Amino acid sequence: MKTVKRTLLIIAMAACFTTNVAPAQQSASEVLDEIEAAQEQFNIEQRDRLDKLRDLLSDLPAPDPAPKPDPAPTSGIWISPEEVAALPAGPLWLNVLDYAERTGTPNVSNQNELVNVYAMAKALAYVRTGDERYRAEVIDLCSNVIDTEDDAGSGSKWLAPSRKICGYVIAADLVGLPESVDVSFKDWLRTVRNRTLSGKTLISTHEGRANNWGTAAGATRLAIALYLDEPDEVQRCAQVFRGWLGDRSSYAGFKYGELSWQADPSRPVGINPKGAMKEGRNIDGVLPDDLRRAGSFRWPPPKENYVYGALQGVVAQAIMLERAGYADVWQWEDRAIERAFVWMHDIADYLAEDAGGDDTHMLPVIEAEYGLDYWDGAPSDPGKIVGFTGWTHGRSP
Repeated sequence: MKTVKRTLLIIAMAACFTTNVAPAQQSASEVLDEIEAAQEQFNIEQRDRLDKLRDLLSDLPAPDPAPKPDPAPTSGIWISPEEVAALPAGPLWLNVLDYAERTGTPNVSNQNELVNVYAMAKALAYVRTGDERYRAEVIDLCSNVIDTEDDAGSGSKWLAPSRKICGYVIAADLVGLPESVDVSFKDWLRTVRNRTLSGKTLISTHEGRANNWGTAAGATRLAIALYLDEPDEVQRCAQVFRGWLGDRSSYAGFKYGELSWQADPSRPVGINPKGAMKEGRNIDGVLPDDLRRAGSFRWPPPKENYVYGALQGVVAQAIMLERAGYADVWQWEDRAIERAFVWMHDIADYLAEDAGGDDTHMLPVIEAEYGLDYWDGAPSDPGKIVGFTGWTHGRSP
């Protein structure tokens, strides 16, 4: 403190000689007092400025936290009741109600059954209207679907259950099953994914088949993991999905068939990478392990509906992963999902509506995510795995 005052005294004395004020009229000590008073006033003003700055900063939103390794899920596996309540009325909603009035006997060993999407429609109708009749029907369907995965007998395979179980899980999540039913339903889900059908389980199908079988299995496996609240299993599903899209460092355990449609046969992937060419032809976005079903590489390219079948499982997984916290899933591997649809639509000249009515349900999602103008806005038939995405995930009218 003495050092500070001595310094101020020197400044004050210097001021006496550099101003018009004579030393006889104002002593050094008086100048020092004035300087100290000015310094105090300066400190007060600075504190006021700092206080105002703190007030301004406190009104600003907190910065986003750093990304966490574990995803932060959104309410609802597929969609939340709050989101359903906000959806518009109109033809798309009437399409849901139409299917909500349909019924059948659950049997997930039958790949042609539609009861899985009837259950989804009933669940959506219950959430939107509050009509307990729809909820009761969903509860009944979820009770009766248990242990139907091998109803086809010794010939049962995982293709049908992979496609069908997912819809029941989403329906159960939407309506909330009574505890007694939910316990049985969850016990079945825990065991069914490890059940062997024709030498395969749901999990081994997901991690081994690089085609439509694997993508459908991935959708159901993911839905089960989300319903059972198993973060590690969800993360594994995301890891395998990213690998299938083309990131072999994430996962590369698939078994592939004929490789002529692969951009790099030594490093096969589920979707060919951005910019991929073969013999001067654009194969960027090709699903090689499903397109091979139409034969080896040739041009003009074949119009193979197995590709759209595989993409049904892909789109379902991406929707659920995004809600599970993987917000950038639609951007993975240079927007691989978009590139797949663009190749089918623009290069192969094979539209989803030409492949079959149940493929068009994907178009509203692709339009909403990527801005591709492939959907005419009309209601579509539900898909093999899920449905009604024009209403739940399409653009607002």
